[in-house]
Amino acid sequence: MKHTQSSAGSTGTVTEPYDGFTAEEREAMKERAKELKAARRSPRGAKADTESEVLAKIAEMPEADRVLAERVHALVRSVAPELTPKLWYGMPAYARNGKVLCHFQSAQKFKTRYATLGFSDQAALDDGAVWPVAYALKELTPAAEERIGALIAKAVAQN
Repeated sequence: MKHTQSSAGSTGTVTEPYDGFTAEEREAMKERAKELKAARRSPRGAKADTESEVLAKIAEMPEADRVLAERVHALVRSVAPELTPKLWYGMPAYARNGKVLCHFQSAQKFKTRYATLGFSDQAALDDGAVWPVAYALKELTPAAEERIGALIAKAVAQN
């Protein structure tokens, strides 16, 4: 039995089949497949210019997201220059030894209210039994930039 999803909210109007993923999620998966295919095609010895790909993706973002992503990129590059910029599901991400440590998700990407800075389980953010791994970004004030810089520094710290 096929499930359907209502695009009219709680009115009960059935408009399209629901396959478990939104259009935005499907697009992100397609972007990730392209990234993996491109990585397989590149010669093992040649280092791809992944930073230019990240900067190009940032340049495509709407202005509000672009401004945030540019500042996050600059912060990551200054606080943790050892991280490699790369695309991850079409989002700017920063990796150590090929594993994504943190990523920037624009609000436009999944049509959310705010952009986020997310951290993977590779980040050394452990703090007791519970700790946040994603942070909403509305604007980057000097205090917010200082906090993000501290999070990035903590994330790259070796356990």
